[in-house]
Amino acid sequence: MPFPTIAQAADDLAAGRLTATTLVEEALARIADPQGEGARAFIAVQGEQVRAAASAMDMLRAAGRAPSPWAGIPITIKDLYDQAGQVTRAGSVALADAAPAAATAPAVARLEHAGFVVLGRTNMTEFAFSGLGVNPHFGTPRSPWDRATGRLPGGSSAGAAVATADGMGFAGLGSDTGGSCRIPAALCGIVGWKPTASRVPLAGALPLSFTLDSLGPLARSVGCCALLDSLMAGEDPWSPGLPLPVAGLKLGVLQGYVTEGWEPAVATAFERALARLSAAGARIEKLDVPELAEIPSANATGGFAASEAWAWHRPLLAHRRDAYDPRILARILRGERMSAAEYIELTQARTRIIAAVARRTAHFDAVVTPTCPLTPPAIAAVEEETEYNRINLLLLRNTSVANFLDRCSISLPCHAPGEAPVGFMLMGERMGDAKLLTIARAMEAVLAA
Repeated sequence: MPFPTIAQAADDLAAGRLTATTLVEEALARIADPQGEGARAFIAVQGEQVRAAASAMDMLRAAGRAPSPWAGIPITIKDLYDQAGQVTRAGSVALADAAPAAATAPAVARLEHAGFVVLGRTNMTEFAFSGLGVNPHFGTPRSPWDRATGRLPGGSSAGAAVATADGMGFAGLGSDTGGSCRIPAALCGIVGWKPTASRVPLAGALPLSFTLDSLGPLARSVGCCALLDSLMAGEDPWSPGLPLPVAGLKLGVLQGYVTEGWEPAVATAFERALARLSAAGARIEKLDVPELAEIPSANATGGFAASEAWAWHRPLLAHRRDAYDPRILARILRGERMSAAEYIELTQARTRIIAAVARRTAHFDAVVTPTCPLTPPAIAAVEEETEYNRINLLLLRNTSVANFLDRCSISLPCHAPGEAPVGFMLMGERMGDAKLLTIARAMEAVLAA
C-alpha cells in the first residue's frame, strides 16, 4: 500500500515526526489535484472545519491532552451519514433542499470524540442502491486500476474506497447492505469490513434496508478497520495483541452458487491465495452449502432492500420522482409491488436458510470465496441498461450472502503487484466479529507476502 496505515500515522504523531495539520494538508492537496479523482470522489469537502480541527488536535497533543493516539488523523464519511449542520444527500439531488442534520450520527460522533477529523463527505451510488458505484449526478470516481480506461470503483461506497486508495484520508466510513463496503474495497485494492449489523448503531445513517444495513469502514489494513469498527460500535479500542498463527485454521471454500462466472484473473489470484494459506498451515476444505442457491428465489419479489426502500422513499417520490436516477428508481419501485404476504414469506425463508447454513459452517473458523467474480469492469460497459443490471447482480452476488445471513465479513486484497485488483472474502459467524478480524489480520500478512 503506497500510503501509511492509521497505526503508522499514530506512531509518527506520537514521535513528533508529523502533525495533524500536515496530514490534513496533504490529504486536501490530493483531493484538490485536478489530475486526481477528488472532484468525483467527494460530494463535499470540509476544508475550513478540518483545518481548524487538526490545529486543535495539534495543540492538545503538544499540551499532553490529546483525546487518543489517533487525534488529528483525517478520515472521510459516506454521504449518507448525518453531520450536525450538513445536508445528508445520499448521493442524490432529490435531497439537495433537505434541512441540515440536527445531530451527528453516533458512529461518526464516536470517532470524532476519539479525535479523528472528517475531511468531507464521499460520493456514492444514489441512495446506496447498486454495487457499481455509478452516479450520474456527481460523477463516477474511477478505480485506481487502469485509470486510462476508466473502470468501476464498486458501490455503493465508491468515493470512500477511491479516496482511501488514493491517500485522500486514512479510511472512509461506508455502509454495507449487500456488499457496499466490500465490493469497492475489492475493486480498489483495499480492505473493506462489514460487521454483524446490530453491533454498530444505524441511527443517523440514511437507510436502504433496515433489515440488511450495516455500517463499516474501508481502509488500508485489517488493523485500521478493526480499530475504527471497535470505536464505531462503542467498544474498547481494538488492540492488535499477539498475531494469530495461520497454521491450524480451518477454512471452508464455498462451492456452487458463488463459483459461477469467475474471470480468469479472479480464479488465478484466489487459487494462489489458497495455496499460500495452505503452505502456511491452514486447513483448506471445500464446503457445499446448497441453501445459498435458495437466496435468489427468496428475493425474487424484490427482497428486503426494495420493499424497505420503497417504504422510506414513498413520501419523497411524491414530489421529487423526476430527480432520481431512473435505474435506481426502477429498483425502488419493485418494492411497491411486494405484498405483505410475500414479505412475511421472505422473512420466514431467511430464518430457515440462516439456521441451515449455520449447521454447515459451524466447524469452520471462516468460510471464504472471492469477494467479486469480476475485476473492475469498464465504466463504459454499464451504460446500456441490460449490462448495468447483469454486472450489478454479479458484483453483488457473493457479498450479499453475508448480509442475508446476518454475518460479519471482510474483503482483503489478494492480487499481486501490477495485477487487476481481486478481493479475498472471509465470512464469520453472527457476532463473531472479533474472531474474524483476528483471523483476517493473520491472513493479511500471508496474502501480502
